[in-house]
Amino acid sequence: MDLLIEQMVRELATAARPAARALAVVSSEVKNRALAAMADALWSERTPILSANALDLADAKAERHPPAFLDRLALDEGRVEKMVAGVRQVAGLPDPVGEITGMWRRPNDLLIGRMRVPLGVIGVIYEARPGVTADAAALCLKSGNAVILKGGREAIRSNRVIGHLLAEAAAATGLPKGCIAFIDSVDREAVSHLLQLTGLVDLIIPRGGEELIRTVQRASAIPVLAHDKGLCHTYVDEGADLTMAEEVAFNAKVERPGVCNAMETLLVHERVAPDFLPRMVRRLREAKVEVRGCPRTRALVPGIAAATEDDWDTEYLDLILSVKVVGSFEEALAHIAQHGSGLAEAIVTSDHSRAMRFLREVDAGAVFVNASTRFTDGGEFGMGAEMGISTQKLHARGPVGLTELTCQKFIVLGEGQIRDSSK
Repeated sequence: MDLLIEQMVRELATAARPAARALAVVSSEVKNRALAAMADALWSERTPILSANALDLADAKAERHPPAFLDRLALDEGRVEKMVAGVRQVAGLPDPVGEITGMWRRPNDLLIGRMRVPLGVIGVIYEARPGVTADAAALCLKSGNAVILKGGREAIRSNRVIGHLLAEAAAATGLPKGCIAFIDSVDREAVSHLLQLTGLVDLIIPRGGEELIRTVQRASAIPVLAHDKGLCHTYVDEGADLTMAEEVAFNAKVERPGVCNAMETLLVHERVAPDFLPRMVRRLREAKVEVRGCPRTRALVPGIAAATEDDWDTEYLDLILSVKVVGSFEEALAHIAQHGSGLAEAIVTSDHSRAMRFLREVDAGAVFVNASTRFTDGGEFGMGAEMGISTQKLHARGPVGLTELTCQKFIVLGEGQIRDSSK
């Protein structure tokens, strides 16, 4: 069985290699037609997609997966519509492939610049997020990359339907066969084999929980673009508009708690904490949020459970929030530096100089002033769909969109110049 899985994965990658070379030179117009056909296919076949997802969801509920997991897995007509809109939005974005930037002329009249080119073949490994199948296929296709999709066991039926629809729609418009490939297996060995295909696969992008990310990073012989856990903070500064702060913090925690850009820790300056925390905690409790606080928080609001040291480093992905009162702006920065994961951080403040300091000094892929961390998303940034949110500093950081799925090569235009070895 293992040999059959290995053979299947290798065959998909072997077919993806020439498909990537062909796709790299396909015009924007042809790619956009394919994306439109893919979007049409998703919407016209939404009933089979939702039927398959209902079976996946029923199994996941029977296995007693937590609510955050079920939320990531579940599709409804609205989410399918959003998936379709994401594919169409990618079609409407500028094509980065072939873009030439930064041309300069040397004293010998050589003209040198940089051109954006696809990465090649990208393997995407993900859990319980059937929408990733469409996002990844659309972004890779528009950026000129072939993609090999490997979804999790829990979403196998949903991913199978979506993946096959997308591949068939792309092929029907004339794109090279194999540019969108789906590993139709729940066997974990399929991932192990994919991670060893150096020379066939150029980049691996895992998207899921911390355990998946770490497993892929340890096992892969191929470069990995990944994100750490999403441990996001919101800091309410002294002098902040407390009504604004309440709305921003509530949205960051409650709107969709099971995602990586949700707030996990609320930091509040000691000068506004007595006014802010009682009303904030009351509203959070009404939304069924479990609040865990530092001693100063518990002194201000009775009945709050004590936050432990582990809480400051925990990505709950649930209606749980840690709260800490800080004595200064600098203490808030120090807490974020020690406990943040580098995904997204926010400040609510009326002080322009502190806002600018927060933007400069906080080390994260996305930094917000007076706005919710929930906006950390490729679609919300106008990038169309996204491949995830990278907390790395090499090769891309923050939401990964079209540009981040390309690299640059130097181009040199001459008129017969040769190098003088004496210089």
